[in-house]
Amino acid sequence: MWQRNQTSLVDFILEGLFDNSLTHLFLFLLIMVVFLLAVSGNTLTILLICTDPRLHTPMYFLLSQLSLMDLMHVSTTIPKMASNYLSGKKSISFVGCAIQHFLYLSVGSAECVLLALMSCDRYVAICHPLHYTVLMSRKVVLMMAVMSWLCGFMNSLILTVVLMHFSFCESRKIYHFYCEYPAVVQLVCGDITIYETTVYILGIILLLLPIILVSTSYVFILHSVIQMRSSGSKRNAFGTCSSHLIVVSLWFGAGLFSYMRPRSQRTPLQDKVGSVFYSVITPTLNPLIYTLQNKDVAKALRRLLRRDIIIQ
Repeated sequence: MWQRNQTSLVDFILEGLFDNSLTHLFLFLLIMVVFLLAVSGNTLTILLICTDPRLHTPMYFLLSQLSLMDLMHVSTTIPKMASNYLSGKKSISFVGCAIQHFLYLSVGSAECVLLALMSCDRYVAICHPLHYTVLMSRKVVLMMAVMSWLCGFMNSLILTVVLMHFSFCESRKIYHFYCEYPAVVQLVCGDITIYETTVYILGIILLLLPIILVSTSYVFILHSVIQMRSSGSKRNAFGTCSSHLIVVSLWFGAGLFSYMRPRSQRTPLQDKVGSVFYSVITPTLNPLIYTLQNKDVAKALRRLLRRDIIIQ
């Protein structure tokens, strides 16, 4: 049970992103537009993949899981920030902070694992195309998705439970717009060396190991693409891989910046900027990147639009 001395169920104070100036009002409106784009883009991607039989393949199933994670990620943080800004309040309950910390960390960790597994899917598709249907069977793909969610859940559960059992100092002001680990941990009173070491170890597992797996997969993919004789096959291979590489670079770049820096080199502004990037910008760009780069998704969108026009 959570301690009830200094860590009793008292509200935290979220500093937020914006003040009452006109400039910050404009920035708030801009963030809300980006948020709506993220929600609509990821929802549309999931809808297209679920409704179009041509997209019922392992690659697109994993893409639908990525869109679901992005949708949950952006929905975990931005609505609370917007609610506090519009109401003039800055509080979040102890339980609410714990739930928010658990959800965003679960989805973020799961996405790290999923992106690594998606690179394995591309490796099998390009390097072993004749064995693709066997190696990437429905059972295997479902196991990949379950593994991603389970790894994210377990990682987040451990870190959230341990963090919320610490005693917090009297100042409960979180210099952030949501309960992200680097901002919350600064309020802890006491020695957290072991906890931070655990975070770094898990960070290596969920950030550096997937990066190594992605890099290894694409070394083999590049080798196979270079050996292809058909220029059309090369273009198709680069087309399917470039989208994934862009998404991987954006996500892991922001993750390394936010979680692998020493505590002494952190500033609240840097943490906020990094969090906005991977909690708002990246979930917005992911469906755009896959839609613009992927002819199958674009065709599915056109078929859906034509179907709606005919129905009307």
